[in-house]
Amino acid sequence: MSQPLILTLSCADRPGITARVTGFLYDRGCNVLDAQQFNDRGGDTGADRFFMRVAFDPTGTAAQSLRDDFVPLASDYAMEWSIKAQDRPRRTIIMVSKFDHCLVDLIYRWRSGELNIDPVAVISNHALAQTTQADLGSIPFHHLPVTKSTKADQEAEVRRIADDADAELVVLARYMQIFSDDQSAHFSGRCINIHHSFLPGFKGARPYHQAHERGVKIIGATAHFVTADLDEGPIIHQDVERITHADSAADLVRKGRDIERRVLAEAVRLFAQERVLMNGNRTVVFRG
Repeated sequence: MSQPLILTLSCADRPGITARVTGFLYDRGCNVLDAQQFNDRGGDTGADRFFMRVAFDPTGTAAQSLRDDFVPLASDYAMEWSIKAQDRPRRTIIMVSKFDHCLVDLIYRWRSGELNIDPVAVISNHALAQTTQADLGSIPFHHLPVTKSTKADQEAEVRRIADDADAELVVLARYMQIFSDDQSAHFSGRCINIHHSFLPGFKGARPYHQAHERGVKIIGATAHFVTADLDEGPIIHQDVERITHADSAADLVRKGRDIERRVLAEAVRLFAQERVLMNGNRTVVFRG
């Protein structure tokens, strides 16, 4: 069997899209392995949208030939679309500050085969602990300190590293610097952030301690795309865990870090498998 390909697409909803797409694949001898679709009826916006993800065996047909042949069909429906190899690891940059739990977890999941990524660089505005440096192995590490006066130059260097590495994804694994509007725009649709789910409540330092003082009963984490609106980008994945009166602030921090690891890893997995499609301020996520 040939290496499977993944076709993803979105466009204005019209009759016949599924038939046209599956007919296109059938006519070229492709075998559909998995297909999911979603019709967003638009609600108050009135802008009905159609989303589709198809994994298929091209049975010997070259991917580029399929892309070339698909262009006229895509043009008929003004589609946003891509055809990518399912098994090709997505080239990924991981950015981190002082807390390395998400970074180390992503590296472990990558090495164990859970995440279909290729870490091409790790960037931090802090010097990593010696044990964390050992975890990186041969992954290139870039220490890029940042201050208010050097922020523009530091962000330009991040872009240079990403461009030179041909990075497809940037993961903010507890990177505690706010991207400028220009940086957010540069990485639009390919930068994932993780944070606790208390926002917009409990802003600032020690959010878990603030939550403990208020006696919260649920804590959680949110992974989302980075946009110019701080921590308000389209959400990819979330999870929660219940808290009791017996949990200390330290317990909340420990459980919160565990949720952050899980949620970020799942968001990266979904992105790498082409399961996340942008839908305005929201996402369509095809689970699998």
